[in-house]
Amino acid sequence: MSIWQAILLGAAQGLTEFLPISSSGHLSVLQHFFHVQENTLLFDVALHLGTLFAVLFVYRKTLAELLGEAVQIAAELAGGRFRWKEGSETRRLLALLALACVPMLLLLAPVGHGARLLDWGAAVAQDRDILLEGCCFVFTAVLLLTAAQPKEKEKPLRARSALAVGAAQLLAALLPGVSRSGSTISVALLCGVSQKKAVAFSFLLGIPAVLAAGALTFAECAAQGVAVDWPPLVCGGATAAVVGVFSIRLIEKLVQKNRFRCFGYYCLAAGAAVILVSLLECYLYS
Repeated sequence: MSIWQAILLGAAQGLTEFLPISSSGHLSVLQHFFHVQENTLLFDVALHLGTLFAVLFVYRKTLAELLGEAVQIAAELAGGRFRWKEGSETRRLLALLALACVPMLLLLAPVGHGARLLDWGAAVAQDRDILLEGCCFVFTAVLLLTAAQPKEKEKPLRARSALAVGAAQLLAALLPGVSRSGSTISVALLCGVSQKKAVAFSFLLGIPAVLAAGALTFAECAAQGVAVDWPPLVCGGATAAVVGVFSIRLIEKLVQKNRFRCFGYYCLAAGAAVILVSLLECYLYS
C-alpha cells in the first residue's frame, strides 16, 4: 500500500468514523477499488486507533471525570463504603457505559472450527464482493431516517437503552456498511435520549471497543509474525486522528441542528450505487 493511499484511507476513516455513514463500509469499498489485496486488518486497526485519539482529545474532560469516578468507586469498595444510590451523574454514566459494552463480548463467541464471531466479521469485511456493503448502507439509511423523526419528549438514558445501544454497536462491528456511530446514535435517539447525550454516549462507548479490538489484533499479528509496514500505518493513523477531531465537532453541530436526515439520504444513495456496481461486476466478470 502506498503512502498516498494510506493518507486517503486515513482521511476517509477520520471523516466516516464519526459521521453516521459507516467507516468500515467506505474503507471496504475504497480498498476494493484500489485493488488492495493484502491483509489490511492491521492497517484498519491503526486507522481506528487514530480516530480513538481524536475521541480522547475531544472528550478529555469527561474521560478525566470518568477515570476519577472509577478510582473513587475502587476506593469505596476497598473500604466497604460503596453506596450505589449515593452516586453522582458521572458514576451513573460510567455504569451505563459498562453495561453497553456487554453485547460486544459476543464477538468472542465461537462460530465453529475454532473461529469466533469477530473472525467472521473480519472475513466479511475483507472479501472481494461489495454487495453486502451496499445493502448495509441502505440499512443504515433506513435507521438514520427513522431516528431523524421529531420526538415528543426527551428521556434519560436508562439500562435498557444502554443495552440496545450496545447491541447496535455489535451489529456495526460485524457488518461493513452499518455505521457504528449512526446505529448507536440512532438507537439512542429512538429511545428518546437528547441529541447531545446520544452523540457523546456513542463516541465514549467506542473507546473500549476500539482498544480491545486493537490490542487483540496486534497480539494476533505479533504471534503470527506478520510483517508491519510502518509508514502507511503511521501516515494513515495520524491522518485519521486529525480529520477525526474535525468530524466529531461537525457531527455535534449537525445533530443539534436536526440535519441527521441528510446522512440518511447520503447512505441511501451510496448503498444504491454500491449495489449497482457490484451487480455490474458480477455480470461483467461472471
